[in-house]
Amino acid sequence: MVLNSCSRKVSFNNSSVVPAAEGSVKVKKDKNSNYAISINIERLADASRLQPAREYYVVWIETENNGIKNIGQLKSSSSLFSNALKGSLETVTSFKPKKVFITAENNTNIQYPGEQVVLSTNNF
Repeated sequence: MVLNSCSRKVSFNNSSVVPAAEGSVKVKKDKNSNYAISINIERLADASRLQPAREYYVVWIETENNGIKNIGQLKSSSSLFSNALKGSLETVTSFKPKKVFITAENNTNIQYPGEQVVLSTNNF
């Protein structure tokens, strides 16, 4: 994937863990060779309703040369007129991502992902 000051939008694959969830990742390389990552997800189940129940959704990137990196907690919200949960994350990293995935965790400041992968993109 070439990201020369342009952005790339990639959809998350369908999930058996949260089947109603849909979302995408937008990655843009800036002039300082950093990567702005924007994630938006709709119809996400609350992490406490998963089996086993968890507290948080944590977003990870698989990088080209530096392994897997925790890039932050997915921020969840619902609207006044709907129970549908939305998730989002806006962040910047110096690592070039080749895949994005989200896990359900009980802690957000962890260095390695747990086994409960909720959503994932293909390699891009």
